[in-house]
Amino acid sequence: MIRFLAILALMTLPAAADPLRLLMVEKVGCVYCEAWDRNIGPGYAASDAGRAAPLMRVDIHGPYPDGLALARRPFVTPTFILLDGGSEVGRLEGHMTAAQFWPALNALLDQAR
Repeated sequence: MIRFLAILALMTLPAAADPLRLLMVEKVGCVYCEAWDRNIGPGYAASDAGRAAPLMRVDIHGPYPDGLALARRPFVTPTFILLDGGSEVGRLEGHMTAAQFWPALNALLDQAR
């Protein structure tokens, strides 16, 4: 319930509230989303990437924040979509280990800069 309320609170923020945001598309029961939450999530907000692109979470079935411009609707969880003012810069789809996730996210952040 607390996680749901946190997701709901984040969804009330406008998509363009910050220049860069990382949208995590997830679904209840996704074992790969839970693995990300265990292995990467705890340190995300304190990381350089987390400070550059704060995390915003949404269920794959929506509702999505207003004003998003996505290349296509996500179809796999987790999907991480880097947003610049609400427009998609790039995405990471599917499960990644920490050793895969951080370099891939940093490449997206470099692309956005």
